[in-house]
Amino acid sequence: MFNFRSTTLVLALSACVAALAFAPLASAKGGNSVRVRGVCTSSSTAKLKLSREDNGTEVEFEVDQNRSGVRWKVTLHRNGSLVASTRAITRAPSGSFEVRRMIGGTHGTVVAVATRASGERCTARAAL
Repeated sequence: MFNFRSTTLVLALSACVAALAFAPLASAKGGNSVRVRGVCTSSSTAKLKLSREDNGTEVEFEVDQNRSGVRWKVTLHRNGSLVASTRAITRAPSGSFEVRRMIGGTHGTVVAVATRASGERCTARAAL
């Protein structure tokens, strides 16, 4: 039996994975930071910024949903290893949240993932 909802979900997730695989990285001035747009499975938007600092890498991950009071689970991985796991709630007036963390090391790939109870998922990947 053909299940339209399951097929749509699989196609949406496949499109997100493909977009991440081919998304170019955008470098900022001086080579000390990188900013990229993330991919969300619904109408939210995501941004990830990595900045080299003396004591490691500063990670800034923002998700904008345009609705306040929504809970999200956020994980940050560096080179495949979990470096942070937290919860965030979108706040007024913009209906967004930002997670900032300082992580060890100044090189590697950081993957930020935010998931909410409805199943919506935002992912961003950047490398320094």
